[in-house]
Amino acid sequence: MKRIKPLMALLACLFAVVLLVPTILVLPFHEGTVATLTEELRQQETVQHPKTVESGPTVEVAVYRSKQKRIDHIPLEQYVIGVVAAEMPAEFELEALKAQALTARTYIVRQLLNDQPISLPKGANVTDTVMHQVYYSNDELKRLWGSDYDWKIKKITKAVLETRGQILTYDNQPIEASFFSTSNGYTENSEAYWENEFPYLKSVASPWDKKSPKFYHQKVMSVAEFERKLGVKLPEDGSVGVILSRTPGKRVDVVEINGKKFKGREIRERLDLTSTDFTWVRKGDEIIITTKGYGHGVGMSQYGANFMAQEGKTYDQIVKYYYRGVKISSATAFLNKMTAKK
Repeated sequence: MKRIKPLMALLACLFAVVLLVPTILVLPFHEGTVATLTEELRQQETVQHPKTVESGPTVEVAVYRSKQKRIDHIPLEQYVIGVVAAEMPAEFELEALKAQALTARTYIVRQLLNDQPISLPKGANVTDTVMHQVYYSNDELKRLWGSDYDWKIKKITKAVLETRGQILTYDNQPIEASFFSTSNGYTENSEAYWENEFPYLKSVASPWDKKSPKFYHQKVMSVAEFERKLGVKLPEDGSVGVILSRTPGKRVDVVEINGKKFKGREIRERLDLTSTDFTWVRKGDEIIITTKGYGHGVGMSQYGANFMAQEGKTYDQIVKYYYRGVKISSATAFLNKMTAKK
């Protein structure tokens, strides 16, 4: 009988352990932060694709938060998550989000290497605005997305981590990874919109964009406002202007209004149009302007990328279509150079 008590005690201990183990296992998963999600996905990706994931040097991006007027130091991949979340709808296909992750990472690596001072506060690498790339923090995304936060951040984090450490290069250098919302059916040559010519930023057909909700846009303004913004006087015959030439991307290159010539980009900026592919008609005291496309048109079309992904194209196929002759490379060597300078 004396042996029964120790046996009962041992059984009681075992029973307690059985009850406690599930509780211990469940508790950590209640901490639903981006950090734990990021680590979980990183470990998963390392196991599934060990050869494609490189740890690389630890790099932080000094982001000037324009509203808070402070500089936040954000780990590079976390920064990319915040940019993709701000720049592309989470509803888009995963492969499109992965393509966007490459553009975001390429942009910031190029920025860090070149240290381009564009009206930046001392100590900052970039702003969180369209001057560079729009960036939202985790707290901002929670407020913006509300009840959709969990699935959206998980999807975007997955896209970023499945492309972790990858950037786009041309001649072994990070490219100018420009992108925009919707084309007019074609992307644009870089030199047709900006001064610089890049061999990988050439016009390509993007027929998918016609399905974008941002493909067509119409703007109505008074003749007086039109004349004031452009500094012109419209002719008495009821005409507006004559398009003299178009760009390789089928947008307005040069237009003449009552003897005064303008570049298409100048018209777009002065009249706040969505695109440089525009037509107009005068009706009484109003000018009706119709545009096709949304954005400058140079580089990757976001809606085009999404429709390509819906057709089964992968992110590497998407970026190599919009950026001609580029390669997907590891960012590690470039980041090593940057950290070595410090």
